[in-house]
Amino acid sequence: MVRQPLTPEQIAAGRRLGAALRSARAGRSLVEVALAAGISPETLRKIEAGRLPAPAFGTVVGLSRALGVPLADLADVWIADLPARQAS
Repeated sequence: MVRQPLTPEQIAAGRRLGAALRSARAGRSLVEVALAAGISPETLRKIEAGRLPAPAFGTVVGLSRALGVPLADLADVWIADLPARQAS
C-alpha cells in the first residue's frame, strides 16, 4: 500500500496538534513526557514542531495518557478545519 502525500490541510492539522501537545506539556520537560509516553524525546520534539504532522495512533494514545489529555480532545484539535474526507 502506498501512502499518499499529506495535504496542506493535514500538515496544518499536525501543526495544531503539536501546538496543543506543547501547551498541555506546560511546565513538564519534553524528556519526561516523551519517556512517560513511550516515545523518544526527538519524536516528541518533531511532533511539537509540526515536522511529524501525522504521528502514529499509538504515539498519540501514549501522549494522551502521559499528559492526561483525553484522546478525543486531541482528535478534535487534529480534525478542526479539515474537510470530512481528509480527516481520515
